[in-house]
Amino acid sequence: MSKFRKDSAKETPAVSTASLPDIVFMLLCFFMVTTTMREVTLKVKIKKPEATELTKLTKKTLVSFIYIGQPTLQYQKTFGTEPQIQLNDQFANTSDIQGFITAERAARDESEIPLLITSIKADESTRMKIVQEVKEELRKAQALHINYSARKKVALQ
Repeated sequence: MSKFRKDSAKETPAVSTASLPDIVFMLLCFFMVTTTMREVTLKVKIKKPEATELTKLTKKTLVSFIYIGQPTLQYQKTFGTEPQIQLNDQFANTSDIQGFITAERAARDESEIPLLITSIKADESTRMKIVQEVKEELRKAQALHINYSARKKVALQ
């Protein structure tokens, strides 16, 4: 019965930290797998226009984005304050859009090409002239499935 006797001389053993590196490694792997990184660094300011009738895109992997808006402060010295077109991570002209669409199609599987969507994310203060020029270039590139990004309009009561 000496096993159950309480001796004041014995101390409780320290907590084992041998499994801590395994736990940290598992958490790190979990967050690496579940986190998605932003693929494009925005160089233009975009405040999406409001709309009432919106639908969500089902397969975002098949969407190519064209950003149109005023350059951010760090790029205004170079590009001015007029709205600019951004394709992936660089500024572009309307003449570069056909090459962009061709490159996007080349990166996809042949069965996915008819399902590709081109989404125009334009600032709400952007004039329609530049949007129309982008649409003309998309028409020339045979990219006829176009989506306009917008935010849901909040109804005032």
